[in-house]
Amino acid sequence: MTAPLYVLVGSSEVAQPGARTARITARIKVSQRQVYFAIAIQTLIVVLAFASPAFAHHPFGGTTPGSWLEGFLSGLGHPIIGPDHLVFTVLIGLLAVLLSPGWAVIGTFLAAALAGTGLHLLAIDLPAPEFTIALSVLLVGALVARVQQLPILAVLLLTAGAGLFHGYAYGEAIVGAEMTPLVAYLIGFTAVQGAIATVAYGLIRRMLDPTQRLARLRTVGLLACGAGAALLASVVLS
Repeated sequence: MTAPLYVLVGSSEVAQPGARTARITARIKVSQRQVYFAIAIQTLIVVLAFASPAFAHHPFGGTTPGSWLEGFLSGLGHPIIGPDHLVFTVLIGLLAVLLSPGWAVIGTFLAAALAGTGLHLLAIDLPAPEFTIALSVLLVGALVARVQQLPILAVLLLTAGAGLFHGYAYGEAIVGAEMTPLVAYLIGFTAVQGAIATVAYGLIRRMLDPTQRLARLRTVGLLACGAGAALLASVVLS
């Protein structure tokens, strides 16, 4: 009985270091994915902060879309080529990580953006839209950097207000268009914003370990604050 027991214990002792090594290797791989993800997000925000917004509100260079396809492509492009819109949309996804339910933040922003476009099409002016949009990037970046549970109602109100101004800016590219390209434009920018925010939300929840998530959010939020400050300075000095 002693020999089998010795073999069993011995094999367990031999196997234990191997299992420990496998766990360490897995942790290293997860850590590397976290670093790559954080670097990618941070690089994106920094690059976008200094990107030229010259055609941010006119994906077709100022030409009003004349067909369904042009309207849809214009809607897809607007939130992407506008650095202020893209950074803010990513931040909405990250802000949703800190709130419950997170989908309410994303849904509120999408609905408010549609309403803001409607205001522009109805010729209802909003005050200082470019300044407010840049300020929204700074404020939401600060909320993400706090990485604390936030009052859901206050955040939804802020998200709705910011969404109105972002949507108002989107409306500039579609003023005067026929109904078909207009509807396609609304579908396009709503779809791409929803996709961007949802991907940001999903990545930060799935790729980052819970113990590292808050630290990464804080870093990205602070970088977004810098991006917002740069965008704000660009608007003030222009």
